Amino acid sequence: MTVKTAMSERFSNLVAPLAKPATVTRATDTSGQFDLFGASGAVTTLIGATSGLRGGDVDSATGPRTPATRLMPGVRTSETATRTTTTRTTSSRSCSSADQTVAGRRAGFSFAQWVEAYLACRQTKRRKRSATAFEVNQEQNLYTLHTDLAAGTYRPGPSTCFVITRPRPREVWAAEFRDRIVHHLLYAAIGPAIERTFIADSCACIKGRGTLYAVRRLEHKVRNVTHNWSRPAFYLKMDLANFFVSIDKAILAEQLRARIRDPLLQDLALQVLWHDPRPGAVHQSTPALMARVPLHKRLSEAPAGKGLPIGNLSSQFFANVHLDALDQFIKHRLRVKHYIRYVDDFVLLHESPQQLTAWRRAIEAFLPERLHLQHNPAKTILQPVDRGIDFAGQVIKPWRTTLRRRTYDEALRRLQTIDDADLFATANSYFGLCRQTTHSQHDRVRIANILRKRGRCIDARLTKTYRGSH
Repeated sequence: MTVKTAMSERFSNLVAPLAKPATVTRATDTSGQFDLFGASGAVTTLIGATSGLRGGDVDSATGPRTPATRLMPGVRTSETATRTTTTRTTSSRSCSSADQTVAGRRAGFSFAQWVEAYLACRQTKRRKRSATAFEVNQEQNLYTLHTDLAAGTYRPGPSTCFVITRPRPREVWAAEFRDRIVHHLLYAAIGPAIERTFIADSCACIKGRGTLYAVRRLEHKVRNVTHNWSRPAFYLKMDLANFFVSIDKAILAEQLRARIRDPLLQDLALQVLWHDPRPGAVHQSTPALMARVPLHKRLSEAPAGKGLPIGNLSSQFFANVHLDALDQFIKHRLRVKHYIRYVDDFVLLHESPQQLTAWRRAIEAFLPERLHLQHNPAKTILQPVDRGIDFAGQVIKPWRTTLRRRTYDEALRRLQTIDDADLFATANSYFGLCRQTTHSQHDRVRIANILRKRGRCIDARLTKTYRGSH
């Protein structure tokens, strides 16, 4: 990026007896404006971070500092030096830094924040075609994105829709790469402050609160309520029906307005929320594959004002904001001591099944009234905890945790049929899942045997495979 400046020059004489040693004078910026890095554009190369000089001083190479006396705006003099000094006044400039422009102040983001958001966005997407195209001219693309947002001309682009089949068929709506940068930028600005208001038992899509955190926290609660598996207790597990497709954007918009005080950030959050990805979307999956997704789970079939696209960082964050009302109701209105939620699955624990039934009825009344959501009766479970709690991919049983059988069966099937190019990453991911459980030796043995038959090497502890073959 280049900085174009138009300079007008003013000359003044500093008259005083010249000291014998060489002296250094400092030219000052009379306009009070600064360049991209916050330094005066008129400071000579002798005056810098390594010179040790302070603003307002004229330093001798051998003598002490002498305070400067200001004669007029833009002119400084010293009692120990005589030198013709050039001072410059910047009249106009074209600056590409978001920190120093009016647009940057309107946008509320520094250019460094844009770069951080871009680096976070491309972290796992660098091999994607959209990320590569953006990186070809990344500085100009970031600056254009910044100016569009600052001028109020930013509009989200078309999304890409495709279908995934694991663990079950569902639509995924991927925003354009430039729009994902905006999502990361918005989340970095508002996410940490809002997430600090969540309860500690709200998991998923929060740093440090993934599946392992959720399972270990639930296991701790089970041990607490059962006095370390010595007393009987029950659990109530509930699930929200078609959660992402059923989210009411009007209710979520009110929740965001109440939490985001900055008007610029609030407007950006609402713009991302109300964007409809369906018009102009690029569909990559075949009609036959699209038909495998049930109609009631398709965002493309959702009514106007309903549903968030699965696949965007903003949707994951907005979903947590939306369900924080449920968390607060259960913890502070119902006063449930042992409760945890992972996305739209949540578990309540108590010694009495009658108390859990009463709480279930209160939750069933709260969801449609406050959030316009419905629970899934087919996935509502009330039973003793010693039968095992299937939660966040693991099953918690007395004194042990195991991998969910459906996940384990899928792992065996995929490792037998997957391409060799993807075998290394896929196998180690399943080994990682097994390591998170306490009883997985048998599972790891079967996974290792499949890999050996395919010519792969496995370490002695059966915890990972290597890129090389036999």
